[in-house]
Amino acid sequence: MINQEVGPVNLREAVEIHLPDGRIYSGPRGAPVETFLRALPEWDNPPIVGAVVNSELRELTFPITIESRVTPVTMSVSDGARIYRRSLVFLLEAAFEDLYAPAMLTVDHSVSSGGYYCQVRGRGALTAPELAKLKDHMQELVDQDIPFERSVVPIEEARELFTARKMAEKVRLLKFRQKDQLVLYSLQDHRDYHYGYMLPSTGYLRWFDLRPMDSQGFVLQFPRRHAPKELLPMPDYPKLLASFRQYGNWLQRLGIENVGALNEAIASGRIREIILVAEAFHEQQVVEIARKIVERSDTARIVLIAGPSSSGKTTTSKRLAVQLLAQGISPIPIEMDNYFVEREKTPRDENGQYDFERLEALDTALIADHFKRLIAGEEVQLPKFDFKKGYSVPGEVVRLGKDQMIILEGIHGLNPHLLPDFNPEETFRIYVSCLTQLNLDRHNRISTTDSRLLRRIVRDARERGYSAQSTISRWESVRRGEKRHIFPYQENADVLFNSALVYELAALKPLVEPLLRQVPYGNPEYIEAKLLLTFLDWFLPIDLDLVPDNSIVREFTGGSILSEFRLWESQID
Repeated sequence: MINQEVGPVNLREAVEIHLPDGRIYSGPRGAPVETFLRALPEWDNPPIVGAVVNSELRELTFPITIESRVTPVTMSVSDGARIYRRSLVFLLEAAFEDLYAPAMLTVDHSVSSGGYYCQVRGRGALTAPELAKLKDHMQELVDQDIPFERSVVPIEEARELFTARKMAEKVRLLKFRQKDQLVLYSLQDHRDYHYGYMLPSTGYLRWFDLRPMDSQGFVLQFPRRHAPKELLPMPDYPKLLASFRQYGNWLQRLGIENVGALNEAIASGRIREIILVAEAFHEQQVVEIARKIVERSDTARIVLIAGPSSSGKTTTSKRLAVQLLAQGISPIPIEMDNYFVEREKTPRDENGQYDFERLEALDTALIADHFKRLIAGEEVQLPKFDFKKGYSVPGEVVRLGKDQMIILEGIHGLNPHLLPDFNPEETFRIYVSCLTQLNLDRHNRISTTDSRLLRRIVRDARERGYSAQSTISRWESVRRGEKRHIFPYQENADVLFNSALVYELAALKPLVEPLLRQVPYGNPEYIEAKLLLTFLDWFLPIDLDLVPDNSIVREFTGGSILSEFRLWESQID
């Protein structure tokens, strides 16, 4: 045990913090936790940006008044990354207002390489010199190390502030605020609400860039968690960007561009109309995908569907099957998971655990052999993987007719190494993801990851009996697998299907809130549960009975008519 003092300390005024590894640091009672953590040798490697104090996530400005258990929060963990990115958005917002007000900056969505796609409204897009000027001004504010000042104000004061600044969507959001106070942050003359904690000052924001993306917007780039002091190369994402833009334009036409507008639609009784139009937009996308598949059916006999966890792949696959059947093509689904290698041949991760998410966990040679024989019209006996025993047993016998296609769903569907000997023209690749475009307001975005996590918590509780704590504890491993095996290949898709629904969080809220409240205080998952509950406070709930029985939402809440969809069984011998 090591006990160190943080500067000169009067024993009567001293207080201790206890770190997880047994180290103890003494310092002045009432000093911010930052004062104690700056004494750590590892203070900047990786950078510490927050702390968990007695099981609660805190800002570095949080005062230590009693003996406390403290865990540093760095930029290499999700909570730390969010604190850094949130503060960086406020820096961008303030710098933009200094230079280009009254034009409006919107933070629209994330990009996979580490950044947020931003647009400018009320004037044309920023030119290259204007973007360089904005970056330089941000750097000036960083060099000045200006504090982010926190204040708690009555809701009415916040409404008056946003009304004066002509931020109508923030005023609309506050109309349905259940609490009578709001936390605001100030950076010089700039004041705003930002969902969650912030850094102490601009001097922490040492790693960022502004990069033009297209003719309409630019990317605010920040480090990824595995490399918190680096900015990764920015690849092009034309298909992903087009999908986001399509959904954003649709929300604009619908008049539901933010949560405040959604809440107004719920309160006024318009939500049934919103749901019907949202579901029609989904169906329109599925019909268009089916049409493209039919156009290529002479050469493409394999449909590959991939996407991250809780993106709605199962429902999308079945809705697509319905549309293909309506157009004269009979799909045969084959489950990728049935092609796992024997348990003892499964590769292991860096911790020595079985890594079922690596491509090498699949018998890709057998997949290729079976698919070649099926396309040639031969009869094939599919494997059926026994997960309890850890090996495959004989499964169904199938033969592919001339008017049939294979639908293969799994995380490796877009990986070019899955079927390396097949001509790309023989496959049709679909990427499914919940690309949330609805945001709280122009500066506070809704994370696609949070939306998927909420979906998964509801489904895991209903189908597997998992607690929210259990699902949250597994989520980091799930996301790690997605970053390695799914996201790098998303642009390989022929089409992207955005499974997000504008109303879904309002529908999930009544189901997921009780599950989140059961996460015990003091556990690491409690912090995430508390953040999600705070986030859901912004939404008015809706009655689940309003959700159609073929909706993607039903894949998670239950009650999907597609769960019993078996039209293809007549095609299996």
